[in-house]
Amino acid sequence: MRSRLSILYLTVFIDLLGFGIVIPILPTYATELGASALEVGLIAALYSLMNFVFSPFWGTLSDRHGRRTVIAGTVAITACSFFLLAQANVLWLLFLARLVSGIGSANIAASQAYITDVTPKESRAKALGLIGAAFGLGFIFGPPVGGFVKEHFGMAYVGYMAMGLSTINLILVLLFLPESIKEKDPHAKLEFKPVTNAFRALKREGLRDLYITMFTYVAAFSMMQVTVALLWEQDYGLSEAQVGYMFAAIGLASAVVQGGMVGWLSRKFGEARLLVFGCILMAIGLGSIPFVPFDWFIPVAFLPIVMIALANGCMMPSITSLLSKEASDREQGQVLGMNQSFGSLARVIGPTIGGLFYGWSHYLPYLSGALVMGATLYAVLGYNRLRAARPA
Repeated sequence: MRSRLSILYLTVFIDLLGFGIVIPILPTYATELGASALEVGLIAALYSLMNFVFSPFWGTLSDRHGRRTVIAGTVAITACSFFLLAQANVLWLLFLARLVSGIGSANIAASQAYITDVTPKESRAKALGLIGAAFGLGFIFGPPVGGFVKEHFGMAYVGYMAMGLSTINLILVLLFLPESIKEKDPHAKLEFKPVTNAFRALKREGLRDLYITMFTYVAAFSMMQVTVALLWEQDYGLSEAQVGYMFAAIGLASAVVQGGMVGWLSRKFGEARLLVFGCILMAIGLGSIPFVPFDWFIPVAFLPIVMIALANGCMMPSITSLLSKEASDREQGQVLGMNQSFGSLARVIGPTIGGLFYGWSHYLPYLSGALVMGATLYAVLGYNRLRAARPA
């Protein structure tokens, strides 16, 4: 089991390394092509809209035909999207590249379902936390490299580098990643109705509050994620390379928390309680970002970064682990895919609102995100009351 998980984590890391190379410099590159703050948000929203549409589809397809097949196919699509990005010297082509990338990157549910296939329930939070650690590691190494390459060689080389990483990833999956499903479900129903399926999923008691928590939490976080590069450049005078270093710091903090602390925190406090801690930490972290004093940017700016990293470590693995326990073994991909779909829908709405709010005031995306986390805490407490009322 350990060798299979090691290969999966390596492929996730390489996949997210390519993502980390590209994502921090997209807002500034879009503005170079003439995009407004709202259009920057729409570019991020389009990527996430494709995630919303395709996450449950890829998850259910992995239940039906196997995780390995879906992971390999989506990695190939991601490589094609980075090739398009390398050619994107006009705004519409940048939109197209992000659309294709959103389709390919909607595979995280298949990777999460792979983990639930091969790990016992009591250790899933720790194993799923390592997915977050791989994400964090991708943000440690990716943004500085992307910022350096963009600054010295141009955006085309950024796209080709990310495409090369995706190609390496595809080879690793095909050669070394075995299938995880012992018994595939050939009757798993494939439906391309994301909105209908989302409303249907919200009717399931036990899943509803977790899905709502995922949606509001990711919406608040993505309002920050799409605007903070602009804030750091315009209000604090950071260069593209320095913005990359800041994202690397976020990645480092996330990797440490999710790779080294989630298992202990889950055993110590339980996943349901970790959700409460995560809501509070995220609210404080988001709300304090625009109030970092200019003269003390370093080291004060790292305080909200650490709080947000701790919040992510509490929230994401706990939500995924609890959902996997609520779902049957034959619907892991479907349920986790729907969870990613709600997260993707939040990344459609969050960046769009965040970009719009940022155009009005540089404080609004972060203060609004903190308020949204208050609503998230309400959903978390509702779920915890439901769990407490169940028979042991």
